[in-house]
Amino acid sequence: MKSHVADPVQQTVSVSNQSRTRLAVAGLSLGTALNPLNSSMIAVALVVLRADFGLDVAAVTWVITSFYLSSAAGQPLMGRLADRFGPRRMFMLGMGLVAVTCSLAPFSPNFALLCVARAVMALGTATAYPSAVVMIGAIAHRANQESARPLGNVQMANTSAAAVGPVVGGLLVGFVGWQALFLINVPLALAALLIVRRAAPADKARERGPLAGLLHDSDIPGILGFVGSLLLAMMALLDVAPGYRWWLLGAGTLIAALFVWRELRFSPPFLDLRLLGRNRPLMLVYLGFAVFSSVYYFVFFGLPQLLQEAGGYDPGLVGLLMLPLATMSVLATPWAVRAMGRWGVRRVLIAGVVLLATAAALMWLLTNSLAIGLVLALTALMGVPYGVVSIASNQGMFVSTTPQERGVAAGMFQTCRYLGAITATVLIGVFAGGGVDQSSWGLMVVAMLVLSAVVFAVSLLWREQEA
Repeated sequence: MKSHVADPVQQTVSVSNQSRTRLAVAGLSLGTALNPLNSSMIAVALVVLRADFGLDVAAVTWVITSFYLSSAAGQPLMGRLADRFGPRRMFMLGMGLVAVTCSLAPFSPNFALLCVARAVMALGTATAYPSAVVMIGAIAHRANQESARPLGNVQMANTSAAAVGPVVGGLLVGFVGWQALFLINVPLALAALLIVRRAAPADKARERGPLAGLLHDSDIPGILGFVGSLLLAMMALLDVAPGYRWWLLGAGTLIAALFVWRELRFSPPFLDLRLLGRNRPLMLVYLGFAVFSSVYYFVFFGLPQLLQEAGGYDPGLVGLLMLPLATMSVLATPWAVRAMGRWGVRRVLIAGVVLLATAAALMWLLTNSLAIGLVLALTALMGVPYGVVSIASNQGMFVSTTPQERGVAAGMFQTCRYLGAITATVLIGVFAGGGVDQSSWGLMVVAMLVLSAVVFAVSLLWREQEA
């Protein structure tokens, strides 16, 4: 009799857990989608912003650069804070910051304040991914499922948001104005905040103690050193201050050396460099993902320029021709999640890298023809390894870290994505300084193949860290 009574109760609890899990993952996915969504939506507003604020081409790009720099530097910092003070708190704080900033940004009296608003908004959205990765462990445990599934949902949300960003941005700018690019974030951020507040697992007890002690243990100089060196290095690579590139790079290198010197002597450090150095699997994940991202962004940034400059295609048509890349990456992600459950992370990662090299090699065909059918086929093909390698790398990072360090690890993981994107941008400028044509595209394909070989070698070296 007792067992007959227990079964319906257990089923009710299971259904309740599954419902809360789906709701929590939906909220986390919505929050993490805001960063890629805003990084791509703004591209369609540059011409309007130039006209409204009386800017030249070089000046208006700061609305993108400010977001980029703040996101890359903020991800590890927000991850560290999530590890220390609770991912749920940090996620909600970040979403609240986005909502407040985006409600005020449309009233910016000048372009400089608008760039500041973009940087603050980027910092708010930067809390989402590392906080989500930390929470996913508890959510997966509560639902008695593998972490790869909710990670896959978050990955699909990120990919989809980046893909639809230009389309959504075009509609908002066309019907409302550039102000709508900020205002749309207010309801989205509030929805993510409320969903996570209701459905995500509660944080553990926050750290308490004297303020002076908390500030000391936070390693403020270490944080400033990390952020400062990264910002200066990225500004040098992006050449945001022409004529000062080498000065910026030299200053960034000096600050990085001081940061390393301090972190090896301070306890507890912002980044435990000794532990990171001993964690070979995690270092290989970071290296492989950074180089993989550079291959992907060669296509993401270089191909649209090739199609417009060499093919003469309209920008609207080029956007449509790039959609299969995102579509196939979204479709490939759940397959990769199932495959990892059956064959393991490493085999799926290696298979994805082989597909990446194959797709990169076939991009050589575009040096002879830019026919629409060929472009659609190649962008769709490139989308498959992007989805597979991205989620496999995500899972590789997750299993290579302990729950206590996943926030900062996830932040560093996202920074590797930005570093890969910047590397691709710089190399495109080197190979195609006078414009992207079929000749310079051939050089880019060679670079993509070399980088793919590096990713393949790193993937062969990676092994899942034993518990």
